[in-house]
Amino acid sequence: MKLAPTLAAAALGAAVAVRAARSRYRRFLHPDGRSFTGDLEVWGTLEPTGAELIDRPGRHPVTLRISKGVGTRPGFPDILGVAVRVHGPVAGRRHDLLFSTAGAGRVLRHVPVPRRGFDTTYGSILPYRSGSGRTFHLGVHADPDGRPLGRTLESVVTAARHDGAGLLLTLADGAAVEAVGRLRFGAVLSPAQDAALAFDPVRNVPADLHPTGLVHGSRAPAYRLSQRWRGARPATANPAAVARTDLHR
Repeated sequence: MKLAPTLAAAALGAAVAVRAARSRYRRFLHPDGRSFTGDLEVWGTLEPTGAELIDRPGRHPVTLRISKGVGTRPGFPDILGVAVRVHGPVAGRRHDLLFSTAGAGRVLRHVPVPRRGFDTTYGSILPYRSGSGRTFHLGVHADPDGRPLGRTLESVVTAARHDGAGLLLTLADGAAVEAVGRLRFGAVLSPAQDAALAFDPVRNVPADLHPTGLVHGSRAPAYRLSQRWRGARPATANPAAVARTDLHR
């Protein structure tokens, strides 16, 4: 038996065990983050998608969370994340969108990529399906006209305290990428409010804009288990949404 691979495997197992133990009280993935109020201004698409949120121009209140996937030291590369909860016009209705730093282009947009700074490209990694049956990828990009977010969570907080901090919401279909709206940061939420947030991009979705595919569907039980494990209140059960994702409908 070679010693080096054995030690490496043992170290990896120990690291996973430590993270799992710590996740009893905090998130297993994206443990370090900051949450904000904000709004999403949608100006629509060149061609209708079949999703009301994207097709109908308007402004919606949102909750934003910016995070580091592994929790590396400030300024070090990590899989960075953006979580967006769109609060709909109907009381209690939520639409959760989750993005991770990814590559650019038709192939690399499927690949999570570590980044140092928050002024970068984030993608849904896997596709969404609209009410018309059309599939596409959603993403958020650095806003060239916005205030730079910087390389640390605290620099994002500083940027959010000034007008102009935001991100662009994009839709990618094939090689074409279209900006369809803008996310603006509002007030920073307290650590307790951040800890209580429990995003679920499979259950907290409308029927006309939802993630699709077995990979997405397989994540559905993981969200509920991890949220219950750390003491957060999970999303309301939504078997129809889970089935719709699993069956590509």
